[in-house]
Amino acid sequence: MLEKNIQIAVDKGEMLPLMEEFYTIQGEGFHTGTAAYFIRIGGCDVGCHWCDVKESWNAELHPPTATDVIVANAKKYADTVVITGGEPLTWDMNPLTQKLRSQDLRVHIETSGCYPVTGTWDWFCLSPKKNKLPVESAYEIANELKVIIYNKHDFIFAEEQAERVNPNAILFLQPEWSKKDEMTPLIVDYVMKNPKWRVSLQTHKYLNIP
Repeated sequence: MLEKNIQIAVDKGEMLPLMEEFYTIQGEGFHTGTAAYFIRIGGCDVGCHWCDVKESWNAELHPPTATDVIVANAKKYADTVVITGGEPLTWDMNPLTQKLRSQDLRVHIETSGCYPVTGTWDWFCLSPKKNKLPVESAYEIANELKVIIYNKHDFIFAEEQAERVNPNAILFLQPEWSKKDEMTPLIVDYVMKNPKWRVSLQTHKYLNIP
């Protein structure tokens, strides 16, 4: 159990369960190939069986860290910060994003969108999951829709999600890493037949970087 004052700070978003932070090259989606500072926040109950950061799920394993400390670290490295998880919208993102933006940093998020949207975002990457669908406000503000393709049925899910997202969102299909050899050719064929979609790959894994 956290001390009461720390728990209050976490509830307000003034402290967050920080799993890791690192400077790297964006590997997926619209901003692939660009430098960014990643902030991975612990805590997620979406439970994707193919998640490659399951150690992020239990927020209690990751120390509550003051947002001032997180921001001070981030501004040393990059102009763009990506908040990911876990599921970052588990927590109130307003304090963190306000402080990052006050330092003239661009602030992006990678989220399933299953919790109410908090924070102010320069780029909102929505990656919906079947077992806990996004809230309506996430569909409305998404700059990017990124659907993970694990099997053939996921193409149907992708189209359902594309119908719900705002018309300006850029649409991506991304093979789940363990199924990339099987799914990538299907995605390529699908995008050629349905050019509203684009292909996203986990290029950071091919490059062997975080």
